[in-house]
Amino acid sequence: MSRMPVSERVPASAKRITSPSDGTRQLIQWGSSMMGAGVLAAILLQTLLGGFSPTGASTNTGWFALIVALMCLPFGGLLLTLGVAKWLRNRRLQRSGTRQG
Repeated sequence: MSRMPVSERVPASAKRITSPSDGTRQLIQWGSSMMGAGVLAAILLQTLLGGFSPTGASTNTGWFALIVALMCLPFGGLLLTLGVAKWLRNRRLQRSGTRQG
C-alpha cells in the first residue's frame, strides 16, 4: 500500500468544485439583485409613475422606469438562471465526487 497524502487522493474535479472563487455565489447575488431592481421599477411604473400604454409610458420618469425594467429583467433573469444552473452542477459533481472518493 502506497503512502499517498490525502490531498493527492482527492480527484481534480472535487478540488476544483471546492474553490471559493468559482463565481457561482456572485452570479446568484447579482442576478437576484438585477431581477429585484427590474421588478421594483416595473411596480413603480405601474403604481406611482403613471403606468404605460401601447404607445409607451405617460411620464418622463415612467420612461426611465420602463427602460430600467426592460434592461434588468432579461439580463438579471439570465444571470440568475446561469447561477442556479452552475450551483446545481457543482452540487451534483460534489455528490458524485464524494461517492467515488
